[in-house]
This record gives sequence, structure tokens and C-alpha cells, in this order.
Amino acid sequence: MGASILVSAISTAFSVILVAATGYIAAMLRADPYIGGSGTLAFVLSFLTLILVGVAVYVASIVTANTFSTVVAGRTRQIALLRLIGASARSQRGEVARQGLILGAIGAAAGLVVGVAASGVGVAVAGRALSLTDLDYALVQPMLVAPAVVVTLTTWASAWAGSRRVLTVTPLQALGSSAEAGADEVARRSVRNGFAIALFSVGALLLAAGVVLGLVSPAGVIVAFGGGILSFTGIVMGATLVMPPVLRLVGGLFGRSAVARLAAENAMRHPERSSRMAIGVVVGVTLVTMFAVAMQSAKAVMTKAAGGTLPPEMDALLTTFAGIMMGLVAVSAVIAAVGLVNLLTLGVVQRRRELGLLRALGLTQRQVRGVVLLEAAHIAITAVVSGVVLGIAYGWVGAQSLLGAVPADPGGAKAGLVAPAVPATLVVAVVLATAALTLAAAVTPTRLATRVTPVEALAV
Repeated sequence: MGASILVSAISTAFSVILVAATGYIAAMLRADPYIGGSGTLAFVLSFLTLILVGVAVYVASIVTANTFSTVVAGRTRQIALLRLIGASARSQRGEVARQGLILGAIGAAAGLVVGVAASGVGVAVAGRALSLTDLDYALVQPMLVAPAVVVTLTTWASAWAGSRRVLTVTPLQALGSSAEAGADEVARRSVRNGFAIALFSVGALLLAAGVVLGLVSPAGVIVAFGGGILSFTGIVMGATLVMPPVLRLVGGLFGRSAVARLAAENAMRHPERSSRMAIGVVVGVTLVTMFAVAMQSAKAVMTKAAGGTLPPEMDALLTTFAGIMMGLVAVSAVIAAVGLVNLLTLGVVQRRRELGLLRALGLTQRQVRGVVLLEAAHIAITAVVSGVVLGIAYGWVGAQSLLGAVPADPGGAKAGLVAPAVPATLVVAVVLATAALTLAAAVTPTRLATRVTPVEALAV
């Protein structure tokens, strides 16, 4: 459960720092005699803070829910035993939710302390660098507690959502071993799958409406934003439908050796487990790619409107703003990375019996290690491909819905349909970073996979 505490702490610290930074910048603006009365700038700052905090909390919620889903899947037999001696499913689910509340509170408290301390250092450094040591700004404010409360509640809610499998555990399962749901069982979940498809469909329609409205007014971005949330939530909920086809395509890249085929089959045999591992990385890659494509597309339109060359000051401003935004969004990718490491480790711990059986059948330690590593690589490649495609699509829709009605040339003609500008350097950087993440995330699981002897694993 340490990863859940870490995720809560990172989310809270990030949110506290953002709120403190927004308040400090607002104080700077109020002290400026020329723009101190501008309500527009204050609104923009608050809106950006709300969006970025929401993104971090959203990613943390997905990671936490997936962690608790994996934990509950590994506890199936224990839960069934408790059911056998009289415990109700609701009481067991309530116990898991209480664990989420406690873990969320511990992580949020730690994150609050770290966030306030980091904000204090940042304010002191900024004050000296900008000669604003006499600026009237109180660092410790009651509003800084709000992110901690929000993260605690969302962690509790995520634990509750991730523990829904408890309701399906029967006492008879105490006589067998726990196992993840197979592909056939996942495909039969018509209610959940139907709801996910409906969310994605409604979101896609709103995205299209945002693009069309964006040809008339920049307000199209508001409609597109709602469509993006709904459609991506549908993808997250329906990950067990989306991931297996992509996993199947990626599986052919590893060759036809026994280890490669076993790794590919493991990734596809239990789509629930693979989807939980992949979806966090998909979210992180999608966010980074989306912001990069949107910023690059916006820069391309503004360059065209300026006659082909941006003024150096404007170019520097846009580049700096893009760098700051990418740095802030990268926090969500870090949260997703923590989730990947945790889920890979939990997966190996819960599959000790399976891995021991492979050793008993003749696989060497090196081959078992290769299976775990290739399975992680399989999932990571699938997540990167899916995230890059989704990020380009969402980034283009965001830029299009915002800039379609903006004059794009000196003659005043509107931009119309804007071609997506994809920064190739960033895409390569995302791929390399994910490859490094996969190798780092697989270190602990591969060690665990080879530490237990076949006899010990089969006795579990």
C-alpha cells in the first residue's frame, strides 16, 4: 500500500504548490500599478490551476482504483474465507474503503507538509530574484488544506470503486485459488461495457461539436473539453475492450520463441490485469502528447497570422509557457509511473504459484525473468502507442476548437481547419522515457520472480 500513500502525497504536494504559486502570482499582479485591477488574468490563473489540479487528481484516482482492484483480486480467497464464516460482502468492501481513507489521509498529510515547505522555498527564492521581498503574501492559508481534503476523499472513493469485485466473491471460492477474470468473462460484462461505449460515443459527439463550433467561436473549446473528459473516461472504463486488440498487434514484435510467446499470451490472457497496468501509462503519455500537440498547433497558427515569422519576444514567451505547462503535466506522468511499478510488483507477488510452476516445468531463472520483462515491455509499448495516438487526436481537437475562428493571416482570414503540428522530438522523448521507465519498473518484479524456488512457490 506504500504506492497509494506516495500517489496521494504527490497529488497533494503538487496541488498545494500550484495553489500557493497562483496566490503568489495574483499578489504580484495586485501590486502592479498597471494591471493590478485586471480580473481576466486572475480568472485565467485560477482556471489553469483548477484544470491542472483536476488532471493530477484524476490520474491519481485511476492509479489508486487500479491498485485496489489488483489487491482485491489477490485477496479473493481470503475474502471468500471470511464470507464462509459469516462476513458480508458489504462489510468486506467497507473495510477496503476504510483502508483507502486511511492511506489517503496519511499521504495527503505528508503531501501538505511537503507542499507548504516547497512553496515557502519557492516564494523566498522568487522574492529575492524579483526584488519582491516586501510583497504582502501569507504563505500559510486555510485554502491550502482544500487539496489535502480533496485527495483524501478521492482516494477513499477510488478504493471503494476499485473494490467492487468484493461483491462478486462467493464463499465457494475459498476452496480454490484466486484468479483474474479471463477474456471471455470480461466480454460478458454487458452493463459496464455498454456504459463505457455510451460515454465514449457521447464524448466523441461533443468533440466533433466542439470542432465545428470552433470554426465560429473560440467557445468551442469548452464543448470539446467536456467531450474529452467523457470520451477518455469511456476509454478508461472500457480499457478491457480497447487494450486486447492492441496487445495482440504488439505481441508479434517479440518473435516466436517460447519466452516471447508466453509473455504475449500472459498479457492477453488476463485483459483486466494488463489493462490496469497499461491505462495509467496511457493517461500520462496522452496528457504529455496532447499538451505538446496543442501548443505546437497554436504556435503554428500564430506564426501564420504574423506573416510567417513570430516576433522573438512572442516566440520566447510561447516556448517558456509551453515548457512550464509540460513540466506541470509531467507530474501526472510521474504518478502514472508509480502506479506501473506498483502494479507490476503486485502482479508478480500474486503470481508466485504460476511462476513457480514455470520453473518446475523447466524454465530457467533467466527465462522466467525474460517472461516478466517482456510482459512489461509488451504492456508499455501498447500504452505508448495508444497514448501517442490519443494525445495527437485530443491535442488537435483542443487546438482546432480554440483556434478555428482566429484570424490566421495578415488579411484577416480565419484559420479554418488547422493541421495538427506533431513535435517529433517530443514523441521520440516520450518513447525513450517510457522505455527507461519500463526497465526501471521491471527491476523489482524480475528479482521477485526469480527469488522463490519452485517448491516454495508451489506450496503457497
